[in-house]
Amino acid sequence: MIQQERQQRILGLLSSLRNMSTERVMQELNISRETARRDIVELEKLGLVKRVHGGITCIDDVINEAPLTIRQSQMVKEKRHIARAVLGHLKPKQTIFLDAGSTTSILAEELRNFSGLTIITNSLQAVFNLTLANEDQVTAKHEIILLGGKIVQRPQTQGEHVISEIQRYYADIAILSPVGIHPIHGATSFSSEEAEIAKAMIKHSKNTFILADHTKVGTVSRINYAKSEEITTLFIDNETENKKGLEKHFKHIVCA
Repeated sequence: MIQQERQQRILGLLSSLRNMSTERVMQELNISRETARRDIVELEKLGLVKRVHGGITCIDDVINEAPLTIRQSQMVKEKRHIARAVLGHLKPKQTIFLDAGSTTSILAEELRNFSGLTIITNSLQAVFNLTLANEDQVTAKHEIILLGGKIVQRPQTQGEHVISEIQRYYADIAILSPVGIHPIHGATSFSSEEAEIAKAMIKHSKNTFILADHTKVGTVSRINYAKSEEITTLFIDNETENKKGLEKHFKHIVCA
């Protein structure tokens, strides 16, 4: 098991256990104390865990995600530039998955200026944005499929039924907006359910587009759902630092 996989496993365990001893890390991952220590030190450097006597504990305020209503008002200009850049990489008659991120919600607004797609999403906000204007024309512009599932607090469907619904389709592109994108740790989410939905969308798509403004680049949240090499195209904004460094890890980068 490589270091990235070990660290994601540690974060996954910590999300449910909240606290974990070094011995528990060693047992769960079947690794030596020295390897466990190195991984814990690296995770602490990334700001994802806090070392305590004999083990580690969560830092929820660092890796949590703000509600969609707040995220929709942040980095709006950058997210819209990214969304418009995505339009240039879409073609009529394609089928796309959209997740329930804030940047993909803005993309849904921009897709009102496009036509001919089949759009499959678990985001109520994306559906609303797609149909907000030109209500009499939207059916002709796109075929929109809302994935069924439970709704808990956020304007999105989630749960096992959503995963089952995703598995019925094969898309040309999964378009996703993560909590964080990192050259080593890939695309990550705070929510395990959202991560599972993203994984399913990627598995059932030919290509994966990741949309991330500069505040997300270099950030790591709790649960990985895509390695950097699994991402077909990374869309970022012009404020993103160290673009050359990112090019070493991602197949294709579009700077909007």
